[in-house]
Amino acid sequence: MAATTEEHTEADLPDPAPAPRRRGTGRIATAISVFGELLITAGLILGLFVVYSLWWTNVLADRKADKESDKVRDHWAEARNTGPGSLDTKDGIGFLHVPAMTKDQILIKKGTDAKLLNDGVAGYYTDPVRATLPMSGKNGNFSLAAHRDGHGAKFHNIHKLDKGDPIVFETKDKWYVYKVYATLPETSKYNVDVLAPVPKESGRKKAGKYITLTTCTPIYTSRYRYVVWGELVRVERVDNARTPPKELR
Repeated sequence: MAATTEEHTEADLPDPAPAPRRRGTGRIATAISVFGELLITAGLILGLFVVYSLWWTNVLADRKADKESDKVRDHWAEARNTGPGSLDTKDGIGFLHVPAMTKDQILIKKGTDAKLLNDGVAGYYTDPVRATLPMSGKNGNFSLAAHRDGHGAKFHNIHKLDKGDPIVFETKDKWYVYKVYATLPETSKYNVDVLAPVPKESGRKKAGKYITLTTCTPIYTSRYRYVVWGELVRVERVDNARTPPKELR
C-alpha cells in the first residue's frame, strides 16, 4: 500500500506564542517619559523666573523710580516758590549722575534695606555706618548702595568706572562734583571699613569729603561687594535754568 504524504502550508501552522513581556519595562519607560516632561516643565519655569528677575523687575522698578523722581522734582519746584525748608528725606534727597556707568539719573533715598532698593533707587547707609550727607558741609563719607542686577540694576555697570570719572550728586540747590580715585573689585559683604569716614582701604589717610558706591559682585550673585571711591572736587550752585556742571554736558 502506497504511503501518503501530507503537505502543510505556512497558513496551516498555529500562530507562535507571543514572547513573554519583561516585567517592569513598561514602568521604566513611563517613568522616563514623566521625568523628561518634568525636566522640560522645570526648565520653562526656571526660564520664566530668570526673565522675571532680570527683566520684568527692572521694568517695574524703573516705573516706580520715575514716579518717585517726578515727585521729588515737584517738591523742589514748590520749594523755590515758597522758600527753603528743612531736609525732607521721605521721598528722596537728590539724584546721582554717573555718566560712565549709566545715562539715567538715580534717585537717592534714606536706607539700604532690600525693600527700598527694589524700587530702583540708590540708598545711603544709616547702619552699621552712618553716611555723612554732603549738604551738612562736614567731612565724612557719603556711602551708597544699589542693586547690580534686577530691580532697576542702577549700579549694573559699576565696573566701567575708572580713576578720574565724575560722580555728580544733585540736590535742590547744589551740584556736588566728585572724581573717582580708587576702586575695590571684590571684598567681603561684611567689610564695613570701606564705609568709614576716612576710607583707609582706598588709600586715604586724612579726613575729607568722600563718596562711596557699593554693590554686589560678581554680576548675578551677592557673594562679594564691589566698591568705588570718589572725592569731592567742587560744589556748584544750581541756577534758574538748572544747568548741569560740565561733566554732565
